[in-house]
Amino acid sequence: MSSGDKVRASHILIKHHGSRRAASWRDEDGTKFIKNTTKESAITQLKALKEDIISGKSKFEDVAMEQSDCSSAKRGGDLGPFGRGQMQKPFEEATFALKVGEISDIVDTDSGVHIIKRTG
Repeated sequence: MSSGDKVRASHILIKHHGSRRAASWRDEDGTKFIKNTTKESAITQLKALKEDIISGKSKFEDVAMEQSDCSSAKRGGDLGPFGRGQMQKPFEEATFALKVGEISDIVDTDSGVHIIKRTG
């Protein structure tokens, strides 16, 4: 993946009432918490999770498995390799801008808000 045309990343997605699909493996019909989560509270939650990861209190993969609203949670947030044009534009741009091992700031997409860890 050193060619620059593909990256590999893991992410933690927190959905909110404005997400394009307000349901996840943690909240199948979105009524448990997604529909009652504002974008602002999703961002606050994600910032706290990132702080725990950066401080060493938690591991990215473990947090993804427990907290991410994406089905990739079962793989510790791993999305596998992907190229340009395969992800929503803000997600793609943030991932390609990271160095391997870096974790992004909050990335806002139609799916919700994310933090992304580039792994390859």
